[in-house]
Amino acid sequence: MAQADIGLIGLAVMGENLILNMESKGFTVACFNRTVSKVDDFVNGRAKGKNIIGCHSVEELVASLKKPRKIMMMVKAGQAVDELIDHVLPHLENGDILIDGGNSNYQDTIRRCSYVESKGKLYIGTGVSGGEEGALLGPAIMPGGSPAAWEPIKPIFQKIAAKAPDGSPCCEWMGENGAGHFVKMVHNGIEYGDIQMICETYELMKEGLGMTNEEMHDTFAEWDKEELDSYLIEITADILKVKDEEGNYVVDLILDTAGQKGTGKWTVVEALDEGQPLTLIAEAVFARCLSALKDERVDASKELQGPKAAFRGKRQNLLTDLRFALYASKIISYAQGFMLMQAAAKEHKWNLKYGDIASIWRAGCIIRSVFLGKIKEAFERRPDLPNLLLDPFFKGAVTKAHGAWRRVVTTAIKLGIPVPCVGSALSFYDGYRHERLPANLLQAQRDYFGAHTYERVDKPRGQFFHTNWTGHGGTTSASTYTV
Repeated sequence: MAQADIGLIGLAVMGENLILNMESKGFTVACFNRTVSKVDDFVNGRAKGKNIIGCHSVEELVASLKKPRKIMMMVKAGQAVDELIDHVLPHLENGDILIDGGNSNYQDTIRRCSYVESKGKLYIGTGVSGGEEGALLGPAIMPGGSPAAWEPIKPIFQKIAAKAPDGSPCCEWMGENGAGHFVKMVHNGIEYGDIQMICETYELMKEGLGMTNEEMHDTFAEWDKEELDSYLIEITADILKVKDEEGNYVVDLILDTAGQKGTGKWTVVEALDEGQPLTLIAEAVFARCLSALKDERVDASKELQGPKAAFRGKRQNLLTDLRFALYASKIISYAQGFMLMQAAAKEHKWNLKYGDIASIWRAGCIIRSVFLGKIKEAFERRPDLPNLLLDPFFKGAVTKAHGAWRRVVTTAIKLGIPVPCVGSALSFYDGYRHERLPANLLQAQRDYFGAHTYERVDKPRGQFFHTNWTGHGGTTSASTYTV
């Protein structure tokens, strides 16, 4: 007799923790893993005595589920998801729901959603953010896919999700096909930016000001009580004070080469495809790539020269400037992320609710912060807000911060300390606020060497012109198009 409310396939740590989360909220969960011994280990271990049904085959899993059947897949993104879909589909009935809870590329989710729907079944691709702890205690959940699948899965997802400070669940429907995984991708891109900006701030404290780990811990802990209050600032403070059994700070023993799983890169590639200037997130991805060149950097450090200047000034003044610069750069990072979501929503005809997105990121996920409540309020004030920088709150915050921001970037340049994200954020801000940019010269160059044409300030937009710059280039011009 069917008795499980939902099934889950994939018993790595995220899968196990989600199952335990669901069971703790009153749901009976059936589970399966390709390596069947993992099922027995789980049922007899962490799941012992709980309303969790271990299954040794997909057929057994399907038979244990209430209709419409809901099966969540927690397997590695890519081919493994396609193979599992094809394995499970023949055992399902029309109206049953398949859910991909991994970090799949949203384009794959669009394709899979269409494929599963063509077989009469429903599909959800959902972002799940919060890591292992979030999966167990309450993640932020970003589902998208077949609209008809939302109501059956909504009670489970909203009950297991983290709760925002106002008690609302950090889970809402994002939109059709790949919308959920797209929003999760942008979340991860913003996460890349947040992490890199904090690292640049740390480097200015450590190398620029010569601060000890304890002093940096105290500073980040203090900032966590102010406008920078966030999970990533909190864990940075925690990391800086941890020592190993020999009394060494663990962070100082970690090799300075960063890993990445691809979602940041996907965000940047998508920004290029959409023509959106996600400069800060791109720099965060490239900073990880540069860190990976450890051996080359060691060699280069012996050959290449930089400034030998020491910081001359009051430490507390620079620390105050750093706080403002980090906050202003954070605003730029989120502004760029929401620009990309707005562009993609137009492209894919998604009805993304930006206030809801900010709201569900307020708890459970890696980028959770007090700051997100302000983004929610901004889109409540103006749902069609074209850019966060134009909201009164954020405009005021950046106006207040930009002097400190410039002093930080100037100081970093003088000291030879790289700040790719904080610096690019300031450049974006200056570019966005400029009525005129030097792209007129750029267009003249393109027209000179390739007859690519240009628009004129004294003519209506949409009319294109070509100049015979050399006198012997002719009047034929190239067709006009934008990649």
